[in-house]
Amino acid sequence: MDNQQQQQQNRTGVIQLVSAMVLSGTIGIFVTEAHMDAFNVVFFRCLFGAICLTIFCLAKGFFKRSFFTKKTTALIALGGVCIVFNWVFLFKSYGLTSITMGTILYHTQPFYVVLLGVILFKERISANKILWICLAFVGMVFVTNLQASDLKSTYIEGILYSLAAAVLYGIATIVAKRLKGIPPHLIALCQITLGMFLLYPFTTLQNVPTVGTHWYYLAGLGLIHTCIMYILMYSSYQKLDTTKIAVLSFIYPAVALIIDFAVYGTRLAPFQGLGVVLIFLSSIAVNRNWNFAFIGPKKEALS
Repeated sequence: MDNQQQQQQNRTGVIQLVSAMVLSGTIGIFVTEAHMDAFNVVFFRCLFGAICLTIFCLAKGFFKRSFFTKKTTALIALGGVCIVFNWVFLFKSYGLTSITMGTILYHTQPFYVVLLGVILFKERISANKILWICLAFVGMVFVTNLQASDLKSTYIEGILYSLAAAVLYGIATIVAKRLKGIPPHLIALCQITLGMFLLYPFTTLQNVPTVGTHWYYLAGLGLIHTCIMYILMYSSYQKLDTTKIAVLSFIYPAVALIIDFAVYGTRLAPFQGLGVVLIFLSSIAVNRNWNFAFIGPKKEALS
């Protein structure tokens, strides 16, 4: 591939990922306006998403028996459990805190990927990453702004839901890295199809009105935020390096914060804004392996 083709591919990848992240930032308003329990919302997201992704995977000829060994099937299933319950917990956090708070805390997920790699696979971690992770958690303390009175309220419950969602997403990320050679769209389809069966016992579908605007939001979550968004996102991943992916991924929380302020009037105190900056800066630094003193990349690792 010559330089001109490489640049064109890079531009296409940037447009695809930016589009996917902007769409991601609108998820909160779709969930909120559906006015429904999180289990019901995720069930219908899986249902509508599965219909759309099935059409896409059929058109692309992705259905091949060779993709499904015992190992890959088990990994896909494990990732599916993590993904669908990660959505449930994140959506629950929106109602108990806010879209802004849930989204910000959810974006501590890169740190859990690093920490889980150390715990589960004995991966080496640099001193720089340890310091950046510590700084990110200082930012998290600023953002949550916990008071003594909050400890027995639904606010702390919402915070715990968003952090649990981030941990589950971290596990799903580690699992996905071990699924080489399988179209990610097919993986997503299998996982959300499994999700429908997992979630069904927890749903209250009999309470869902047969007519109403909620269907537009639920269908949107399946078509826009599952099918279209995942196609754009996974297509961009094949064209961009991990650094660009890490940086552009912060468009998602930025859009979510803007929409939450514009639609619901959610505001952050100045020190909470500082916490957001610390979390986002630390996440980029971990992905790019920045030196904590901003001198340059550091490669030493701790055993």
